[in-house]
Amino acid sequence: MSIADVIALVNTTGADSQGNGASNDQDEHARRQQKQQATYLMLIGLFLALLTAFAAREKRHNDPFEMRPLDLLLLGFATYRGGHLAAYDKVTLPLRKPFTETRPDASGTGKTVVAKGEGAQRALGELLSCPICSGTWIAAGLTYGLIIAPGPTRVFMSILAATGISEWLNAASEALKWSGQIAREQSRA
Repeated sequence: MSIADVIALVNTTGADSQGNGASNDQDEHARRQQKQQATYLMLIGLFLALLTAFAAREKRHNDPFEMRPLDLLLLGFATYRGGHLAAYDKVTLPLRKPFTETRPDASGTGKTVVAKGEGAQRALGELLSCPICSGTWIAAGLTYGLIIAPGPTRVFMSILAATGISEWLNAASEALKWSGQIAREQSRA
């Protein structure tokens, strides 16, 4: 059974019972909440199963994994960039679209990605719209990649890390420009 089959099963659970009135609305809300909670549990189980599989692999190969300091630094920056890539970038929109939508943010100056739907769809949308949440999965995948294929994984992490550092530098540069502009305007007043 694939992950998609499990998600489909979670989404259909309880869908065949129909009713009327406020009590049935409450029952439907409770069923939606249960589906969402079931999806969270499924994701936790999947994450832990993958971790267990890699731990068992390491034990069989009797080759303990050691994170090098440079790998940890690359992993941190790559996870930061990968989380933002998954949650916000237009290039990953086709992956997020079934689970999220983009709305104007509360300030009206930008846009934000939010989960849509209910049940499994919403739970997956929350994962994909949160750069820290998706970053956890990205960090796990990159760490597993360092075990299975260290060379290509380090190249990929270097690309993501360089882009993440560049993103921070661009943000700092913009902040300094805005601060300078505000200071100039205040000095004229």
